[in-house]
Amino acid sequence: MNVVIAPDSFKGSMSSREAAERVRAGVARVFPVWETTVVPMADGGEGTVEAILAVIGGRRMTARVKDPLGRSIEAEWGYCEKRGLAVIETAAASGLALLKEPDPARASTYGTGQLLKQALDHGVREVVIGLGGSATVDAGTGFFAALGVRFYDGQGELLEPAGGNLGEIDRIDGSGLDPRLQKVRITIASDVTHPLLGPEGAIHVFGPQKGIQAEELDRFEEGMGRFAERLVRVTGRDHRWTPGSGAAGGFGFSLLSLLNVEWGSGLDLIAAWGHLEEKIRQADLVITGEGRMDRQSLYGKVPVGIARIAARHEIPVVAFTGQIQGDLTEAEETGISVILPITEGPISLEDAMRQGPDLLERAACRFAQVWRLGESRGVKR
Repeated sequence: MNVVIAPDSFKGSMSSREAAERVRAGVARVFPVWETTVVPMADGGEGTVEAILAVIGGRRMTARVKDPLGRSIEAEWGYCEKRGLAVIETAAASGLALLKEPDPARASTYGTGQLLKQALDHGVREVVIGLGGSATVDAGTGFFAALGVRFYDGQGELLEPAGGNLGEIDRIDGSGLDPRLQKVRITIASDVTHPLLGPEGAIHVFGPQKGIQAEELDRFEEGMGRFAERLVRVTGRDHRWTPGSGAAGGFGFSLLSLLNVEWGSGLDLIAAWGHLEEKIRQADLVITGEGRMDRQSLYGKVPVGIARIAARHEIPVVAFTGQIQGDLTEAEETGISVILPITEGPISLEDAMRQGPDLLERAACRFAQVWRLGESRGVKR
């Protein structure tokens, strides 16, 4: 029996690698002779560095940078020296998980720009930037400020880049942008396809989860729109309606406007580098999962992406999750055979996240016991 184990991280509880190892351990309790292949996955958010380094090699680097509110923190990025490649997660320096309370008016991507600056100092030739998990709606102005771009208000005063200041930006001076960026291949890893503006854009779709109150949505939307107009005039590029421009609070828009970037699915990138489809083609079963599965999971999250690959080769897929939200009976249409929650009874979210690794291992063991029961009864998959 050949099993591919390719989960996403269970955010706040365990990384994709730990999740995969816990599944492997649980299955091995029942089937120690099963051959298992672990491929940690990510979609551009938390865990992207670990997942990419797991498939191509490299090491973690640390840098002292600013968090979303300007406080000094240590943040990690991935470095594959043999390829001259840096992997940067926006979540590492500018992530929502770094804040006790979201503050969209003040939050900035400046620290993410500092991470890229350190990577450039190491002479990298290629950079992957994952956009998931940000705390910001600053349209990436902080990121670009860290790399030399300056933003001024109508009185010619230098503005602090932040989500609440976008509407005050009157002039954008890109003359100081780090020239090394022109010599580096930059790939954006994101599965977000939302545009910058409108009801499906950065503010209305993602703003509430970053702390924007319902009564403030229009104000933030107006500020984003004003900034976009000014950047379009400066660059001559209009990416306001380009799919993905709304990613990470408009960060995608500024990356597309100010740099020559390639855009791709984080999952597809990791799958290609890890030769995932070839591994799945040779498998008898695929196990995946993520911390929470809801209807949004059916439209592009890691488990569904894995299932679509497996479906091309008629390989069954089992997905573990910490929480199921809503009716997911349509999951089978995506190629997921069954979704299995790992919780064992009423439990607080805090306890579930703390106990997540053990819960997942035991759930994998129970699944393997059911599989063994089917085998003993001669059930064919």
